[in-house]
Amino acid sequence: MALATVTPPWAYTLQLPQDPRGPGIARATLRTVLQVHGMRDLIDTAELLASELVTNAYRHSAGPYSLRLRGAGRGRVRVGVWDSNPEIPAPFGGGVMAESCVLAERGRGLQLVREWAESWGAYPIRGGLPGQGGKVLWIECAGKPACRWGDPT
Repeated sequence: MALATVTPPWAYTLQLPQDPRGPGIARATLRTVLQVHGMRDLIDTAELLASELVTNAYRHSAGPYSLRLRGAGRGRVRVGVWDSNPEIPAPFGGGVMAESCVLAERGRGLQLVREWAESWGAYPIRGGLPGQGGKVLWIECAGKPACRWGDPT
């Protein structure tokens, strides 16, 4: 088997249709990309965070959406998700995010993103034609974060 070495910046974009299988396909793609770039230690965290963003794109937009993965330096990955819904949710838009009950079935995903991502952001996309607008939500991961619950330090 031949191996190729690609140093950052590398980037992959996966276009996803409005299909309930899309988030699973996005997670599998992310795992594969991180494995082949030797970033196995990022897989669990990046997969969790990307899953939240891609699932929100599927649930809260009416059309296709996309996942973009980009090397962001040594041991770092940037995960971006574009969708056609122009509304930027908290914490990405700087709004106040309501605390969810730990037993709630919805509303905890973006709190996970806030807790586990090294950094995050958003920007609107303004298109000239209908259906070309929307937003991009992005996060960056760098290695496994230290335990945040029950850590006495």
